[in-house]
Amino acid sequence: MNLLLENELNGILMAVFEKNGLDKKFAFVKVSDRPDLSDFQCNGALALAKIAHKNPREIASLIAEELKKIDFIETISVDGPGFINIKLKNDFIAANTDKMAVDERLGCGEVEDKHKVVLDYGGPNVAKEMHVGHLRSGVIGESIRRIEKFVGNDVIADVHLGDWGTPMGMILAEIIKTDGNLDKVNSYDIAQITEFYKRANIHCKEDESAKESARKITAELQSGNSEYRKAWQHLRDESMKAIKENYEQLDVNFDLWWGESDAHETCGKVVKIAREKGLSEMDNGAEIIRLEESNKPKPPVIMVKSDGAFGYQLTDIATAKMRFDELAAEEIVYFTDSRQSLHFEQVFEVIDKLGIAPNVKLKHIVFGTVNGADGKPFKTRDGGVMNLDTLIEMSKDKVRQSLPKAGEIEGYGEKEIEKLTSQIAVAAIKFQDLKNTINSGYVFELDDFAKFEGKTGPYIQYAVARINSMLRKAKANGLDFGKVILQAPEERALALKLAQIHNVIMRAHNEKEPSIIADYAYNLAQIFSTFYNACPVMSAENGELAASRLTLAKLVRDVLTLMLYLLGIEAPQVMLKAENQG
Repeated sequence: MNLLLENELNGILMAVFEKNGLDKKFAFVKVSDRPDLSDFQCNGALALAKIAHKNPREIASLIAEELKKIDFIETISVDGPGFINIKLKNDFIAANTDKMAVDERLGCGEVEDKHKVVLDYGGPNVAKEMHVGHLRSGVIGESIRRIEKFVGNDVIADVHLGDWGTPMGMILAEIIKTDGNLDKVNSYDIAQITEFYKRANIHCKEDESAKESARKITAELQSGNSEYRKAWQHLRDESMKAIKENYEQLDVNFDLWWGESDAHETCGKVVKIAREKGLSEMDNGAEIIRLEESNKPKPPVIMVKSDGAFGYQLTDIATAKMRFDELAAEEIVYFTDSRQSLHFEQVFEVIDKLGIAPNVKLKHIVFGTVNGADGKPFKTRDGGVMNLDTLIEMSKDKVRQSLPKAGEIEGYGEKEIEKLTSQIAVAAIKFQDLKNTINSGYVFELDDFAKFEGKTGPYIQYAVARINSMLRKAKANGLDFGKVILQAPEERALALKLAQIHNVIMRAHNEKEPSIIADYAYNLAQIFSTFYNACPVMSAENGELAASRLTLAKLVRDVLTLMLYLLGIEAPQVMLKAENQG
């Protein structure tokens, strides 16, 4: 069921347009730009006038006269050059709100073309501690995963670990250089492994022989050297443990934990297909596929390097084949920062040339960076990139300052306070990220944490908690829910905003843009706050009005809870600081 008010109006408009020989593709309304004049507006007459070479007001007046016959339309007018402004009757809006209140999906429909979507996000490299640069991919990907599932698609989320390339050879080479062999490798934890990687990175930049050693070890690792494979397995296992802990704290989830290594066998199959199709050629000892060049140079894709190791791009190409062959993917969406743009242009072109994922829609979502106050990527005081663990703990510390200590409130011991701390801290981190459009970077402001006002995650959580408190009090006083009655303008504005939920979610889905949901949640919470102050529930004029307002409040609570869920955020039952402050 889809209870979007626009649907009713669009259906009627289509009939009116068809009756009068007008092109139906212009028969739609949008939420009014001037809510003081109308609820919805139709701008179709302006577009039709250009095609028919007629006066737009004449066409608009014709349409408006037909719409005046519709019983649930309160007023209709033609303004400006030909805008059709429509205001609905209160009882019609109220009836729609009643339907939303009893619908388990809150009036939201699903997509018509349901299909299988594989989402590739996360993408951390093993053998390195996760840092703040990994934040956006996981947070954005998790939100899109939830949105895609909610609209009815079959979704598979894959972390796609970087666990098979030259960095692995670099670390193994550095351990051998330090220890003389790999005997101690099983004793190293993720922090020690990360230090080996940092040193290896410096040595390989400064010393060509170190780089060559890393290349050889990588090639031997991929060829099956048992000693290297055993050491690599420990590096991977330790990394996986740390990665899963980070993602668990952020409530970022995956169905598959495939790495580049899982595509190794398929890489060989892809190379064979390229040879059979005559698409690959040798160039300075490497096997490559040349790409079409139009307005800008496009480097070839290296399938097999001169040392026999597979190229970096080949693992993504092979993984796409696996996702088609084994997962029956119909769409694959990748989430990375802009530095990977050329990489995916090359990968998508080769996948198309080879025909290994026929009719699969491939999409690359580019996101901006998380920046410090100086506008540059966020770093620690000593200039290094901040670990994700440190960021999460800093956020929790900030939240702890605003919460009561364990035991100060009955029923809230250490476990309960820590859970609430985590819920609020994660909400602050995620909402601060997701309220920004994906392709823009943003400044990370720690001082925004635990703020219960402004456009923050805790502000939305507080709105939900405040409604929960209201519902508990109403139940204790024997007040039940009732049919919605719209008398005050604040009630009407709230009901109209609630009716937008389907459209908001579908836009977020179509545009792969969680900020649309974050904006809506914040605006709805603000409108509810105005309603809350102007339209008391417990002291309403009569029981019917009190019951109506309780229904509206509960529906807002349910919609905000869903919005937070789609952003990957939990909605606590209570917000202790807010209740303590009254």
